Amino acid sequence: MSSSFGTLFRVTTWGESHGGGVGVVVDGCPPRIPIALEEVQLDLDRRRPGQSSIVTQRKESDTVEILSGVLDGLTLGTPISMMVRNEDQRSRDYDEMRDKYRPSHADFAYDQKYGIRAWSGGGRSSARETVGRVAAGAIAKKLLFMLGVEIVGYVEKIHHLRASIDPATVSMADVESNIVRCPDASMAEAMLLHIESVRKDGNSIGGIVGCVARGVPAGWGEPVFDKLEADLGKAVLSLPACKGFEIGAGFGMTDLTGTQANDEFEADSSRRVSTRSNNSGGVQGGISNGMPVVIHAAFKPTATIMMEQHTVTTQHENTTIKGRGRHDPCVLPRAVPMVEAMVALVLADHALRQGALMRFGRP
Repeated sequence: MSSSFGTLFRVTTWGESHGGGVGVVVDGCPPRIPIALEEVQLDLDRRRPGQSSIVTQRKESDTVEILSGVLDGLTLGTPISMMVRNEDQRSRDYDEMRDKYRPSHADFAYDQKYGIRAWSGGGRSSARETVGRVAAGAIAKKLLFMLGVEIVGYVEKIHHLRASIDPATVSMADVESNIVRCPDASMAEAMLLHIESVRKDGNSIGGIVGCVARGVPAGWGEPVFDKLEADLGKAVLSLPACKGFEIGAGFGMTDLTGTQANDEFEADSSRRVSTRSNNSGGVQGGISNGMPVVIHAAFKPTATIMMEQHTVTTQHENTTIKGRGRHDPCVLPRAVPMVEAMVALVLADHALRQGALMRFGRP
């Protein structure tokens, strides 16, 4: 199983959803990057369960411990190890799953690959694994911030409800103004009511998370096989429940002609080059072009629902199963910091590969 990601800025996550804890090792972070425990905790608080009425009510404080790699608020350039202890496992909720495969979960696939699985909570396939990603992403965000790069994720669509959001101006304050994390206030209210209605029915819904990285300079990306959008796609699609990825206008480009789709160049009075539109999402030829990097990630409805469904046993006999325990009726609000983290990890890695951060290695 691959639990590592990145080339120069490399992260390895570890732990199971119902084990003693989860965490991450970040290797390759340059020295002397200022990072406070509170900065990492802030993003983990945005990801954690139990934060509102529309997410799973598993009670986890998600209190992070930095075990190595940071001294007096500065990174040392050595591996940074961070851990969050699990506090509220209720494995009894999963007793039935010991002998039955949950529809659209990884249970059956893991059994076929390994011949064994962590049936309580889903183990590594659980969204609990993303704790390590988000903690590492907080480090990457701080590194990128020092280069003038800002990353903002937001809920763009829930089920059939789509908000109108301008990636050029959306702010973190707007995103965090409501528990849905949709910066369109009127649409956020409709989304909230819809999620609550679906939750009461024991059902679930999915949607789209948008994310913009502003301030990315031109030149990041490693063609041919490590194109910036290819690495972003791999990173985002590795998140639990993510089933679709697009950059810029994405699939919408298929409805356009070349004259409509092409991003024409222009130079300002200081000869700074930009494009008149941003259908490419800030990446052309696999390399950033200096425009905002805009991506969209599609998340399926939460697989565990409180309704009876058809499945099979571990002995491959037909049966039925009904979800139990505490689960998100919609993963979108908690997925926002996860998407931000994966975008940050990719951009930090490509910044290092471009050599943009060498100056941080000198006192």
